[in-house]
Amino acid sequence: MSVKTINTDELRKMNGCEGLILQGCGGELQEWVDGMNDMLIESNILLDGTKFKAENCLAFENEGLTNLLFLFSENVKLDIGKLAVWRLQTHENFGGIWLSDYVDNRLSGFIPEKALEQKKPDCKLIGEDGNIFNLMGIASRTLRQNGMTQQAVEMRDRIRSSCSYDEALCIIGEYVNITGSDESTDEDMDDSMGFEEM
Repeated sequence: MSVKTINTDELRKMNGCEGLILQGCGGELQEWVDGMNDMLIESNILLDGTKFKAENCLAFENEGLTNLLFLFSENVKLDIGKLAVWRLQTHENFGGIWLSDYVDNRLSGFIPEKALEQKKPDCKLIGEDGNIFNLMGIASRTLRQNGMTQQAVEMRDRIRSSCSYDEALCIIGEYVNITGSDESTDEDMDDSMGFEEM
């Protein structure tokens, strides 16, 4: 099993979890996992023959760096005191930081559970001008009106860094339920989004 890659939004949903993040992990991620295990075993930080497996590790990109999260779990026995000292001693080399500190200081904090449970609001986009910035503005306004200002900011940031119109539309659909007037049809949706028959 290989190291799974997640995005920072998924990282912000990991409230209640803890782990160690290494920053700037270039190259083969499994080599980082193996090297980390070797170092922590040698330093008597990993105990009772346990080690981090690929399923305990997550990779993510942020601020131009590839980062690796080593999640603490029941299957990994650690001397946390020694790990804390090791993290400080090696910080210059690995940029080691606790998951909770990283999310609070670099990603505006964890998403509250209440917000995770909050339903997506309906947003009338079908029949509107299909310019992506217009659609983004309507969806953003809908989110703010429903008390979801943080989600509106996240959505806008993600859309601005998206690579295509389709990707941007998918991102909008993650935050709002795209709706239209009762008489709208699928053909209207295609027209309003700027699609034409080939």
